[in-house]
Amino acid sequence: MLCVPLNVCKGENTNYFLTPPREIMSIEKTAQQGKMVKNGGDTPMKALYINPYTDFGFKKLFGEEASKDLLIDFLNAFLPEKHRVKTLTFCDTEQRGEAVYHRKAVYDIFCEGENGEHFIVEMQQAEQEWFKVRTVFLSTFPIRDQAEKGKTWNFQLKAVYLIAVLGFEYDKEEERRKLQRNVALKDQDGDLFYDKLQFIFLQMPLFTKTESELETRQDKWYYFLKNLPDFSDIPAVLREPIFERAFSIARVSNMERDELRQYEESLLAYWDEYSIMTTAIKNGEARGRAEGRADVARNLKKKGQPTALIAEVTGLSEKEIDNL
Repeated sequence: MLCVPLNVCKGENTNYFLTPPREIMSIEKTAQQGKMVKNGGDTPMKALYINPYTDFGFKKLFGEEASKDLLIDFLNAFLPEKHRVKTLTFCDTEQRGEAVYHRKAVYDIFCEGENGEHFIVEMQQAEQEWFKVRTVFLSTFPIRDQAEKGKTWNFQLKAVYLIAVLGFEYDKEEERRKLQRNVALKDQDGDLFYDKLQFIFLQMPLFTKTESELETRQDKWYYFLKNLPDFSDIPAVLREPIFERAFSIARVSNMERDELRQYEESLLAYWDEYSIMTTAIKNGEARGRAEGRADVARNLKKKGQPTALIAEVTGLSEKEIDNL
């Protein structure tokens, strides 16, 4: 999660933060589809639809004037009923002269709710490293920036929601895994302590429903975003105006040449980052396996087992075992 201070406009009642996803699953298939194939010229053919987990792809779907209706529909699928979005206006976007903390796809949206309230949506790029810490850090900015400068202030804070769409799992234990996790401040008895700061985490890899199993609006958005690069046609369950528009916007062949170039650059950067991350994970797993074998060998040595047996069980050499 990348972070940036947010200037809260006067008169807003609620601030929403939406974090676009980083795809972790099916990257090999997406990458294979994305390889350049000559087509009578220098324009490469790619997957039929853009990868929404790239900076360009997510912003193309949700960060342009022509796609306001998509963003409204998406937000209303996950936000509480009392804070449904009615209209959107894109504010000054990237690079506002503040500390950007290596931000990439970042833009702000001024929203009016169905109940007349106004709030800010901040679109930001998500990362896996130190995710929870970054999320908490990010949430401090809309709280801090509500303070009225140079005035007597009564600490009447507006509600802050942070919605994070994740392309990775942070719940590792099988029994603790939750596709959607709503987090609020509660006391030791589980009673709500403060209702104006809430986090909504959506762990995309944990969404496993097939087309025939989709029931809710949330299901459809999960399914659309998770599988977009792999679709060869619009699934029957998504053949409705809002998703048909989303597919049209996401279609690679509908992009201008300059947009295609920007998308290629964004996709390559995404693959590079994914490669670095997976290499680090594999290296960590390899170190973990080695450390695990060493621990087993130490325990067997303590119990007086012969070195030859320990070597056979752990795969370590007798010299390595003797050095433990």
